[in-house]
Amino acid sequence: MSTPRRNQTETRVTTTIEVDADRGVFMISVAAELAEMHPQTLRMYESRGLIEPKRSPKGTRLYSHSDVERLRRIQEMTGDLGLNLAGVERVLDLERELEQEKRRYAEATARLERLQRETVEMRDQLRAEMQAQIDALRQRNEVVLFRGSRSTDLVRVTPPRRRG
Repeated sequence: MSTPRRNQTETRVTTTIEVDADRGVFMISVAAELAEMHPQTLRMYESRGLIEPKRSPKGTRLYSHSDVERLRRIQEMTGDLGLNLAGVERVLDLERELEQEKRRYAEATARLERLQRETVEMRDQLRAEMQAQIDALRQRNEVVLFRGSRSTDLVRVTPPRRRG
């Protein structure tokens, strides 16, 4: 006697793991396949200093997502743009310098903005202090605004001398 089969539905579970783009996770064969090049090419690029894969505790090369993207860029420069490896090295050096200059510019801009805010705050504080001093002098009738003045020129009023 056979037992009837139940209609079972399969449930698939998908797990997503996020890995830092700079963490070495691919062995050389996988990285080479992802970058569409021979593993020996990756070794040559490493010896030229174009790429620096991480190393496992046992010394195995481990390439990151960033490394694979860099390999693809190198492939594009040599294949599509016709650059030799010296040219690729120069382009990568210039890009690194450009990034450093962008950071320096951003830092200088932030510093300038901070100094401008501080300057405005100091100016406002000085204006408030000067106005408080002027108001105090006015209350004692020692200072009056000079008529006909276009600005806040002040004139000290001295009482007439007593003849005695």
